[in-house]
Amino acid sequence: MSSNPGNGKLVCVTGASGYIASWIVKLLLLRGYTVNGTVRDLDDSRKVDHLLKLDGAKERLHLFKANLLEEGSFDTAVEGCEGVFHTASPVVSNVKDPQIELIDPAVKGTLNILKSCAKSPSVKRVVLTSSMAAVVCNGKPRDPEVVVDEAWFSNPSFCRESEQWYALSKTLAEDAAWKFVKENNIDMVAINPSFVIGPLLRPSLNESSAAILKLINGAQTLPKITGGWINVKDVANAHIQALEIPTANGRYCLVESVADYSEVSKILQELYPRLQLQEDMPSVPKYQVSKEKTRTLGIEFIPLHVGLREIAESLKERNFFNVEL
Repeated sequence: MSSNPGNGKLVCVTGASGYIASWIVKLLLLRGYTVNGTVRDLDDSRKVDHLLKLDGAKERLHLFKANLLEEGSFDTAVEGCEGVFHTASPVVSNVKDPQIELIDPAVKGTLNILKSCAKSPSVKRVVLTSSMAAVVCNGKPRDPEVVVDEAWFSNPSFCRESEQWYALSKTLAEDAAWKFVKENNIDMVAINPSFVIGPLLRPSLNESSAAILKLINGAQTLPKITGGWINVKDVANAHIQALEIPTANGRYCLVESVADYSEVSKILQELYPRLQLQEDMPSVPKYQVSKEKTRTLGIEFIPLHVGLREIAESLKERNFFNVEL
């Protein structure tokens, strides 16, 4: 593969200042693409400064103001683009009003982007950032024998009953997207990452980095959940491969390891023996996630311990904690 596959081709990344999106923008610029990035506020330096400093940004990054809830808001950013990466979607853990905070921006936002894509004949493929939350939240038992794959779908009723609002927002958004692209003859690929860790490009934390920070700071209560973990660089790379590989299709589960917080805590303790981490966290049954389909994107998977080291170093560098590592 040539070192410059982008060759100036124009693509759009929505929610460009996000944790995953920032990495997608960085790798696209390194691969020679010209990028239209959308952000909510062009004047918010915490959202745009790290993007403007990326290699190639001066020549090939153009930022646009756009709002998920405003139809037509993405028309200009999408116009003339060959590929569109839709990553913009809220992630909120303490939810007061799920409909307003999560569901509307996720579902209406996705449809608004796709409507803009439908208007632009240049768009050859859309890559949607979905989530493993749109795959595994269905009440099916998960134990070490169970292998989750792309054929699994979360169940909106189960998400509602169990008040898993983020999972509900991602499930409804992905469902709506597949329906729309089928009706409008748009080529779309969905990427479904699990908890994302690895180096930060932006100054603010994403949800999984915040959870790691709580661990490092000796949190006494941690989520009693087992989940998949994946490195942000693998996620960004998978998005770009999903655009570049003509045969890429459907959904891709992105999980390097399945681990609960007690296991993550143990790895951090091995990496940084000085950390005073909680020892007696209950472990939660594990399950497996198939890597078969994602490997066809050429993803080699960065191991969990590497991602944990990267996120810890990133947090330390940005003065999120003062513990000596």
